[in-house]
Order: sequence, then structure tokens, then C-alpha cells
Amino acid sequence: MKICIDRQKLNARAQAANFASVGGLVLLLISVAVPLFFPKLSGFSTILMIVGALGAMVGIFFANRWVRKPRPEDSLDKALKGLDDQYRIYHYPSSLPCEHMLLTPTGLLAMEVVNIGGFYSYRNGRWKEAMTMGRALRYVVEERVSDPVALSAAMTQEIKDRVEKEFAGGVTVPVKALTVFTHPMAELEVEGGPIPACKLDKLRKQTAIQGARLDPEIYDKLASWLDHLTVR
Repeated sequence: MKICIDRQKLNARAQAANFASVGGLVLLLISVAVPLFFPKLSGFSTILMIVGALGAMVGIFFANRWVRKPRPEDSLDKALKGLDDQYRIYHYPSSLPCEHMLLTPTGLLAMEVVNIGGFYSYRNGRWKEAMTMGRALRYVVEERVSDPVALSAAMTQEIKDRVEKEFAGGVTVPVKALTVFTHPMAELEVEGGPIPACKLDKLRKQTAIQGARLDPEIYDKLASWLDHLTVR
């Protein structure tokens, strides 16, 4: 499998997350020190405290997404290791509704990664996340988990529209979208038939996209386009 990743985007967002979290904590410390050394500016310290708390929370939220290891791209690459070179995975392509895209011999697989633990269920057409005390305390600094069924439909249609626009209707390609739970403590329970979601250990089985192999010319066009959106 060939791997393409936008390292520039990844590094920039990781640096921004670190800057926001550290900067927020510094402002919080300053807000505590100001009233001690400059009593007349105690009102200003409240503003610093609010800005610092918000900055720290924003920084932690994005650090969970862009800094915390194992990184989503590393988890996906490891799970898909061994696929032949007709499979090309793209991490963080620009202007697409997903951050990970797999070009397969028969189509495109768009992946949304969820790297948090918890219990998730799909019953009677409804998606639900069990809200534990720990999850509730971390809720503002962790990513949200969207309904995989609704997300898959939206991503699939948007990617098809993007391909049609890019190639002026000259390329038709099957598109599949999937939510992948990479955290080892994530539990997924589904009743009433399969949904477009799986744990990391089941991902390899999900790479199959029904249909004939793509025409080599179309495959090369898609590869070139995704290369352009990803490689820096």
C-alpha cells in the first residue's frame, strides 16, 4: 500500500494546538499573579483568566486530535498494512469532507476516525453514545461522535459531487464512507443490520467496494488528483 500524507498540515495543526494549550495555561498563571503584584488591575485579571481558560480548553481539544498518540494515520496504516500497491491511502487531503481517503482498485473509501473510548450502540435506527462520568468531564475537550449512518450519506454525496465537479462529469467512481473507531477501549454494538462503522480490527474487511475494477485511466486520474490534494 502506498501512503501519502500532508505533513505540513499535520505539523502546523499540532504546533497550533500546543501553542494554544501552553498559552492558555500561561495566561491563567498571569491572571493569578496580577492581583498579588498589581491590585489595581484585579479586574483585568478576570479577563485574562477567562481568555486563558478558553485558550487552554481549545488547545487541549485540538491536542487530543492532532498531538495525542497513537496518531490516527499511524493506526490506519498499521491496520491496512499488507495491501498491495493498488491501494493508496491519503491522510489529510485538502478540500474534502474526510481526513483519510483510501483509493482502492474498485473505488474510494472515505474514513472518519474516532480516537476515544466509550460504548456506542445503534438500535432501532438510532445512534447512541453512553455518557459516563469521565466522558462527561472531558466532553468539552474531546471530539464529538456523529451518527455514522448520517455522516456516511453526507460524505458519500459530497465526495461524489466533488469528483463530478473536478472531472466535469468524465469520471464515475463508487464511493463508500466509514467511521473507524481506533481507541482500544471503544465498544460498538449494532442491532438491526450493518452500519457504516467498525472498530480498527475490522477495517481491512471494509476496504472491499462492490463493483468492477476501475478503468486504469480513471484510476490514474483519481490518484493524480488525490496526490495533488495531499502531497506537499
